[in-house]
Amino acid sequence: MRAPLLIRLTLPALCTLGLCMFAGCTTQRTGPYTTQTDAARNPLEAQRLTQEAVTVFDTDPEKAELLLRDALTADLFHGPAHNNLGVLYLHRGDLYRAASEFEWARKTLPGLPDPRLNLALTLERAGRIDDAIEEYRSALEVYPGHIQTLQAMTRCRLRHQPEDAREDPTVTSDLREISLRGEGAEWPAWARAQLARLESRTD
Repeated sequence: MRAPLLIRLTLPALCTLGLCMFAGCTTQRTGPYTTQTDAARNPLEAQRLTQEAVTVFDTDPEKAELLLRDALTADLFHGPAHNNLGVLYLHRGDLYRAASEFEWARKTLPGLPDPRLNLALTLERAGRIDDAIEEYRSALEVYPGHIQTLQAMTRCRLRHQPEDAREDPTVTSDLREISLRGEGAEWPAWARAQLARLESRTD
């Protein structure tokens, strides 16, 4: 079973994890993270640079990183640039910096589930399972029924907390949902197999 996608908001899967990446999107300032003034910010330039980074993300990640850093120089509160930079760090295995960037994206894009999902996947990879599950649930609060989050959280619970998950009726409900509308062919097949195992335990 392949791991869930780390989400790039404008592009699909990357490697064995999928990231939500953003090419554009407007952002909003939600807290005093820096002394950069509103007058010093250039959101349009940040968006342009982020879009350019997306086009070379897979072919030239070093250039993509430079472009994303330039985007954040233009506007430190440009959430898509933070999110995509987090994707780069996570692919390199730099979990600390990835988590930091996803935290920024989470704060500057409060209405979107994707940075929360990416942060949850990072926490899960770091072995912080309880924190990861809490972040998955946070993504589902922002976007109830978000299928990528539902898939990732259910898989995480069955993998790392199997006994608790098997006793939780919401896991069965989530598996049924994934079996009906999971991504591609693999996720529905995986969900049906998990349901069959759960049912066999109750016979």
